[in-house]
Amino acid sequence: MTYKYFPHTDADVQAMLQRCGLRSLDDLYTDIPDELQFHRDYDLPPAMSEVELRRFFDTLGSLNNTLTCFAGAGTYDHYSPSVVQDMMRRSEFLTSYTPYQAEISQGTLQYIFEYQSMMSELTGMEVSNASMYDGATATAEAMMMAVAAGKKRNRILISATLNPMMVRVIETYAKFHGVAIEIIEQEGGVTSRADFEQKVAQPDVAGVIVAIPNFFGIVEDYTGWADTCHANKALFITTCVASTLGVLKTPGEWGADIAVGDGQSLGIPMNFGGPGLGFLCTSKKLIRKMPGRIVGATTDVDGKCTFVLTLQAREQHIRREKATSNICSNQSLMALYVTMYMALMGSRGLRQVNEMGYSGAHYLADQLVKSGKWALAYPDKPFLNEFVVRTKLDIDALQQECAQDGIHAGVRVGSDTLLLCVTEMRTREEIDNMVDILTH
Repeated sequence: MTYKYFPHTDADVQAMLQRCGLRSLDDLYTDIPDELQFHRDYDLPPAMSEVELRRFFDTLGSLNNTLTCFAGAGTYDHYSPSVVQDMMRRSEFLTSYTPYQAEISQGTLQYIFEYQSMMSELTGMEVSNASMYDGATATAEAMMMAVAAGKKRNRILISATLNPMMVRVIETYAKFHGVAIEIIEQEGGVTSRADFEQKVAQPDVAGVIVAIPNFFGIVEDYTGWADTCHANKALFITTCVASTLGVLKTPGEWGADIAVGDGQSLGIPMNFGGPGLGFLCTSKKLIRKMPGRIVGATTDVDGKCTFVLTLQAREQHIRREKATSNICSNQSLMALYVTMYMALMGSRGLRQVNEMGYSGAHYLADQLVKSGKWALAYPDKPFLNEFVVRTKLDIDALQQECAQDGIHAGVRVGSDTLLLCVTEMRTREEIDNMVDILTH
């Protein structure tokens, strides 16, 4: 075949157009307003050889300004074993689409099953789906699960300590599904217990969403929160930074009904912004409200272990207007990535990653505070590897100076506050270099 990935001949195309009552492929786009259509030639170079093409993209890649990263806020610079890149390219794992035909998709089904098993263990929950797009949409889908489970309840409480970018996605979902969003106030960087208890008592509250750790990097204490939610017939939902669950109390231990978040911190490279991986884990009683699919293990006619698609709500395909979610796909390639990562790192490796991040972050915080020019914004609150500092210095100017020296110096979260993050990737020399710039 001359064109391996373009199987339609001109005759095939004409036959399809005739069946559709169209004269040309351009007729397929007549419903798109003219002002939205692209009427220029594409700015593409002429055909190249493989050597020329590699050189061309190497040149483009060199234009990226790769900085030493001290930023977090939802995307984290973690080490990933080099073997992951090679293993995930194996043909038995890397298939083109959804594994509906189990007999020819055993590799894909196997790693999804293993992904589900590992995520259930990591979160302490009973069930994991086969993954979702990213942490923000997974959290929004958890909101819709709570509303569906709550029947006539349509109010969701969100902690003010959630990542604001995630909140915006949740609000978009809520707007078009008729869900009321209410914010639980924060006090000193943590969710107000008093405000939570007052608001969750409202008769229309379907669920409460909190963060582990929160946007400010603080590890909050949620003792008794699940009991309070359940006493008021609401679900308790936690959105988590996946890697931190290697050392922190799990959502299951907090009594959560749904645990969601982004799996990017499980070794997926930052890639200048994506892709990430949404995970969603829950209890068995909510399995029918869960979006996506579940892969299970069974035996074939010969008694051999085999993997199959076990559960997927039919409404996601057929009665879509009655579905909890219309997401019926998953980030399978990224699920494969974190499955390889977790299998290679193990629980001991994840603990070591967090211990190194904790050590580096607390060293950085101590050095900044010791200078007298910075102070912890929440000095009495525990943090793992991310924290907020306050200063009277010009933060924008300092960040620009750091960038000129090859350093991405955190995320500004207020007029006088900066959110900083340290992972196992940061060396003592890199930390000291940034401290020198921020304190001179």
